[in-house]
Amino acid sequence: MDQENIEAIVSKAAKDVFGTMLGLDIEVGASFIEKGSPAESQKVVALIGLAGQWIGTGVIGCRPEFACRIASLMLMAEYPAVNEDVLDAMAEMANMIFGSVKTELEEHLGALGLSIPTVIFGRNFATRSVGQQAWTVFPLKAGEDDMELKFCLMPNRDFQMHPRALRAHPLVLEHA
Repeated sequence: MDQENIEAIVSKAAKDVFGTMLGLDIEVGASFIEKGSPAESQKVVALIGLAGQWIGTGVIGCRPEFACRIASLMLMAEYPAVNEDVLDAMAEMANMIFGSVKTELEEHLGALGLSIPTVIFGRNFATRSVGQQAWTVFPLKAGEDDMELKFCLMPNRDFQMHPRALRAHPLVLEHA
Protein backbone atom coordinates (compact mmCIF):
# COMPACT_ATOMS: atom_id res chain seq x y z
CA MET A 1 0.00 0.00 0.00
CA ASP A 2 1.65 3.23 -1.09
CA GLN A 3 1.55 6.56 0.72
CA GLU A 4 -0.55 8.27 -1.93
CA ASN A 5 -3.36 5.70 -1.63
CA ILE A 6 -3.31 5.88 2.17
CA GLU A 7 -3.55 9.67 2.02
CA ALA A 8 -6.51 9.50 -0.38
CA ILE A 9 -8.33 6.91 1.78
CA VAL A 10 -7.87 8.83 5.06
CA SER A 11 -8.79 12.20 3.49
CA LYS A 12 -11.98 10.78 1.94
CA ALA A 13 -13.01 9.06 5.19
CA ALA A 14 -12.58 12.29 7.17
CA LYS A 15 -14.55 14.35 4.66
CA ASP A 16 -17.34 11.77 4.51
CA VAL A 17 -17.73 11.46 8.29
CA PHE A 18 -17.60 15.20 8.98
CA GLY A 19 -20.05 15.88 6.14
CA THR A 20 -22.50 13.09 6.95
CA MET A 21 -22.45 13.07 10.73
CA LEU A 22 -21.86 16.76 11.52
CA GLY A 23 -22.93 18.60 8.36
CA LEU A 24 -19.48 20.21 8.26
CA ASP A 25 -17.43 20.73 5.14
CA ILE A 26 -13.79 20.31 6.04
CA GLU A 27 -10.66 21.22 4.20
CA VAL A 28 -7.90 18.65 4.35
CA GLY A 29 -4.54 20.39 4.17
CA ALA A 30 -1.40 18.95 2.63
CA SER A 31 -0.37 15.90 4.62
CA PHE A 32 3.15 15.55 5.93
CA ILE A 33 5.29 12.93 7.62
CA GLU A 34 6.08 13.29 11.32
CA LYS A 35 8.65 11.28 13.25
CA GLY A 36 8.85 11.36 17.01
CA SER A 37 6.37 12.82 19.44
CA PRO A 38 5.76 16.54 19.46
CA ALA A 39 4.80 18.25 22.70
CA GLU A 40 1.07 18.78 23.07
CA SER A 41 -0.87 21.62 24.56
CA GLN A 42 -4.36 21.22 26.01
CA LYS A 43 -6.17 18.82 23.68
CA VAL A 44 -8.74 16.10 23.37
CA VAL A 45 -7.17 13.10 21.62
CA ALA A 46 -8.82 9.86 20.50
CA LEU A 47 -6.66 6.89 19.48
CA ILE A 48 -7.72 3.67 17.76
CA GLY A 49 -5.66 0.67 16.70
CA LEU A 50 -5.67 -1.58 13.63
CA ALA A 51 -4.46 -5.18 13.75
CA GLY A 52 -4.00 -8.05 11.33
CA GLN A 53 -1.36 -8.68 8.69
CA TRP A 54 -0.85 -4.93 8.93
CA ILE A 55 -0.89 -2.93 12.17
CA GLY A 56 -1.31 0.74 12.88
CA THR A 57 -2.91 3.52 14.83
CA GLY A 58 -5.27 6.34 13.95
CA VAL A 59 -5.40 9.50 16.05
CA ILE A 60 -7.66 12.54 16.01
CA GLY A 61 -6.84 15.54 18.16
CA CYS A 62 -8.23 19.03 18.61
CA ARG A 63 -8.69 21.83 21.11
CA PRO A 64 -11.40 21.26 23.73
CA GLU A 65 -13.61 23.96 22.19
CA PHE A 66 -13.76 22.12 18.85
CA ALA A 67 -14.39 18.80 20.62
CA CYS A 68 -17.38 20.47 22.34
CA ARG A 69 -18.62 21.77 18.97
CA ILE A 70 -18.32 18.28 17.46
CA ALA A 71 -20.29 16.77 20.35
CA SER A 72 -22.92 19.52 20.11
CA LEU A 73 -23.45 18.87 16.39
CA MET A 74 -23.41 15.10 16.77
CA LEU A 75 -25.66 14.86 19.82
CA MET A 76 -27.82 17.95 19.14
CA ALA A 77 -27.21 19.45 22.59
CA GLU A 78 -24.98 22.23 23.90
CA TYR A 79 -21.66 21.27 25.46
CA PRO A 80 -19.82 24.34 26.82
CA ALA A 81 -17.12 22.19 28.49
CA VAL A 82 -15.54 18.79 28.00
CA ASN A 83 -17.50 16.07 29.79
CA GLU A 84 -18.26 12.36 29.30
CA ASP A 85 -20.50 13.03 26.28
CA VAL A 86 -17.81 15.09 24.55
CA LEU A 87 -15.22 12.37 25.12
CA ASP A 88 -17.66 9.75 23.81
CA ALA A 89 -18.33 11.86 20.69
CA MET A 90 -14.60 12.12 19.99
CA ALA A 91 -14.25 8.35 20.42
CA GLU A 92 -17.10 7.82 17.99
CA MET A 93 -15.53 10.20 15.45
CA ALA A 94 -12.29 8.20 15.61
CA ASN A 95 -14.27 4.98 15.29
CA MET A 96 -16.20 6.20 12.23
CA ILE A 97 -13.24 7.79 10.44
CA PHE A 98 -10.76 4.99 10.99
CA GLY A 99 -13.45 2.31 10.67
CA SER A 100 -14.03 3.64 7.16
CA VAL A 101 -10.27 3.67 6.54
CA LYS A 102 -10.07 0.05 7.77
CA THR A 103 -12.86 -1.07 5.44
CA GLU A 104 -11.16 0.53 2.45
CA LEU A 105 -7.72 -0.83 3.38
CA GLU A 106 -9.08 -4.38 3.72
CA GLU A 107 -9.68 -4.44 -0.04
CA HIS A 108 -5.91 -4.10 -0.48
CA LEU A 109 -4.39 -5.59 2.68
CA GLY A 110 -6.75 -8.33 3.86
CA ALA A 111 -8.78 -8.58 7.06
CA LEU A 112 -8.03 -6.04 9.79
CA GLY A 113 -9.37 -5.65 13.30
CA LEU A 114 -10.24 -2.32 14.92
CA SER A 115 -9.74 -1.66 18.62
CA ILE A 116 -12.05 0.22 20.94
CA PRO A 117 -11.09 3.92 20.91
CA THR A 118 -9.20 5.47 23.82
CA VAL A 119 -9.78 9.17 24.55
CA ILE A 120 -7.39 11.41 26.48
CA PHE A 121 -8.08 14.95 27.66
CA GLY A 122 -5.66 17.13 29.55
CA ARG A 123 -2.78 19.56 29.45
CA ASN A 124 0.90 19.20 28.69
CA PHE A 125 0.94 15.61 27.50
CA ALA A 126 2.37 13.88 24.47
CA THR A 127 1.20 10.74 22.71
CA ARG A 128 3.57 8.30 21.10
CA SER A 129 3.89 4.71 19.96
CA VAL A 130 6.82 2.52 20.82
CA GLY A 131 9.22 2.32 17.91
CA GLN A 132 10.35 4.65 15.20
CA GLN A 133 7.31 4.66 12.94
CA ALA A 134 6.58 7.63 10.75
CA TRP A 135 3.12 9.17 11.07
CA THR A 136 1.19 10.77 8.24
CA VAL A 137 -0.40 13.94 9.60
CA PHE A 138 -3.53 15.42 8.03
CA PRO A 139 -4.37 18.99 9.09
CA LEU A 140 -8.15 19.55 8.94
CA LYS A 141 -10.00 22.85 9.01
CA ALA A 142 -13.72 23.45 9.59
CA GLY A 143 -14.28 27.19 9.50
CA GLU A 144 -12.13 28.65 12.27
CA ASP A 145 -11.62 25.29 13.98
CA ASP A 146 -8.76 22.97 13.23
CA MET A 147 -7.91 19.39 14.01
CA GLU A 148 -5.20 16.89 13.19
CA LEU A 149 -5.65 13.33 12.05
CA LYS A 150 -2.59 11.12 12.31
CA PHE A 151 -2.18 7.67 10.83
CA CYS A 152 0.56 5.09 11.04
CA LEU A 153 0.50 1.74 9.20
CA MET A 154 3.12 -0.99 8.81
CA PRO A 155 3.36 -4.71 8.08
CA ASN A 156 2.89 -6.94 11.13
CA ARG A 157 6.08 -8.98 11.22
CA ASP A 158 4.70 -11.22 13.99
CA PHE A 159 1.40 -12.03 12.28
CA GLN A 160 0.42 -15.69 12.24
CA MET A 161 -3.02 -16.76 11.13
CA HIS A 162 -4.76 -19.09 13.55
CA PRO A 163 -5.30 -22.63 12.10
CA ARG A 164 -9.09 -22.27 12.43
CA ALA A 165 -8.94 -19.11 10.29
CA LEU A 166 -6.86 -20.96 7.71
CA ARG A 167 -9.58 -23.62 7.36
CA ALA A 168 -12.18 -20.89 6.88
CA HIS A 169 -10.15 -19.30 4.07
CA PRO A 170 -9.19 -21.96 1.48
CA LEU A 171 -7.36 -19.40 -0.66
CA VAL A 172 -5.02 -18.71 2.24
CA LEU A 173 -4.21 -22.43 2.50
CA GLU A 174 -3.22 -22.53 -1.16
CA HIS A 175 -0.68 -19.77 -0.55
CA ALA A 176 0.49 -20.89 2.89
